Parts: sequence; structure tokens; C-alpha cells
Amino acid sequence: MEKTIDYYMNLPYTIELIPEPEGGWCVAVKELPGCLSEGDTVEEAVEMIHDAMRGWLEISLEEEHDIPEPNLDEEFSGKFVARLPRSLHRQLVETAEREGVSLNQFVNVALARAVERTNPSVSYPVKVEQPLAVAEKKGKFVARKK
Repeated sequence: MEKTIDYYMNLPYTIELIPEPEGGWCVAVKELPGCLSEGDTVEEAVEMIHDAMRGWLEISLEEEHDIPEPNLDEEFSGKFVARLPRSLHRQLVETAEREGVSLNQFVNVALARAVERTNPSVSYPVKVEQPLAVAEKKGKFVARKK
């Protein structure tokens, strides 16, 4: 199957909206390097990025460059195995017990906090069954709209 501009335009690419300090919005397509635009309002920025995407895709297809496709959530199971020192395992278990939560829940929140620190534009909602000292903002990491 030959992939056309319309094929790519209909894929669920990640559009990131970033407020500009002086007003307006910067907008980018995460999976398409250099595909950027801006607008005075969110609506204008989104309209502009679709125009930029079409141009980016046209040039890439003409020049026969590889075009990245978005990663679909189905590709990620939400599970992984981590090997860690016994001493760290013990510390994690003890801390989770002090907080009154499962080890899984404690590690989930700790990882989400670490990701937010390294990339403030990324936030993960965390469902918490009870109030936790490790959870922020009433048990949730508030997602910033992208």
C-alpha cells in the first residue's frame, strides 16, 4: 500500500502545545522532527500545525525520507520487570508499608514524580485509593494539556 499525505494526516500524531511567555502558543508534532508552528490562540496554533504537517509530509514524501508514525498506546503493556539491589527493594517495601500502600502503587507514583521532574511538560494521572504522603495535589498528578 502506498502511503499518501492523507494516510499520514489521519494518524494520531502527538500535538504538543506550549504557552509562550509573551503570549500565544508554540505548537509541535512530537514524532515529526522540526514540524513546528505558532498561533495567537490554541485554535489558531492547532490549525497552523496541520498546515505545517501537510508541508512537512509533502517534502518528506517527495524526497523519499522515512516518515515516523506515532507510537500507539497498544504497543505498551504497562508492565515491565526491573532488577534492583536487594537493599533498594527492602527500602521500597518498607517505605510503601509506612505509607500504607502497595509496593506497586508506591513505585508507580515515585516513577511518575521522577518523570515529571526530568520533563515538566509530561504528567501522568495517578489513581489513588486513599490519601498518600507521596501523592501530590490531592492524590493526582495533574496533566497539562498538550
